[in-house]
Amino acid sequence: MPLGVAPGIEVPVVPDEAQGREWAERELSRSVYDEAKPSLLDRFWQWAGEFLGDLLDSISGVDPSLGVVLLAVGAAAVLAVAVFLVRPRLNARRRREIFDSGETREAVDHRLLSAEAAARGDWDTALAERLRAVIRSAEERVILEPRAGRTAAEAGQELALSFPSAAPEVLWLSRRFDEVRYGHLQATAADAHRAAALDTLLESSAPDSAGTASAVSAAPAVPR
Repeated sequence: MPLGVAPGIEVPVVPDEAQGREWAERELSRSVYDEAKPSLLDRFWQWAGEFLGDLLDSISGVDPSLGVVLLAVGAAAVLAVAVFLVRPRLNARRRREIFDSGETREAVDHRLLSAEAAARGDWDTALAERLRAVIRSAEERVILEPRAGRTAAEAGQELALSFPSAAPEVLWLSRRFDEVRYGHLQATAADAHRAAALDTLLESSAPDSAGTASAVSAAPAVPR
């Protein structure tokens, strides 16, 4: 303990230049600082306000009719940029539902559609219809509670609880469904065959009773 320091009092550590830089970088890498930064939309609205303000200042001495035209052009430019920034976020927030609205087909129907698509080499449809067959079958077997608007991610998490040994494959299929149907990636023959094998495995397997109860209780309530 340094001389002149009372017992129980910690002496501050003074880092050298390299250690101080490392500590600063580590501190600034924390997520709280990223969250505190203005978002892209925040920066856009700030730019838009400054842009329109400068535009109004620049047309203050211009012929009124020309000023209206310039202001309309500027507003249209701001609107175009806003649409460009906001639309991808709206698309990303769209619910990635498994079944189209009003879909009532049974699991056997979806399996048939999957097999027909695979026969003609339409692997995207083959994979999508196979996931629908898996989820519809789980509903028919009272493993999952039928629920309109369920997403692939939600169904995958719920079904993985009921079949823990097959959970990695179940989560893979739900994720692959989203990638193909909503992410515009292409499925392969191997994907379709892997999905069919999972369907066959689940059909011949008994669900874990505790997992099934957890899946039902974890499902979000649907307004009636």
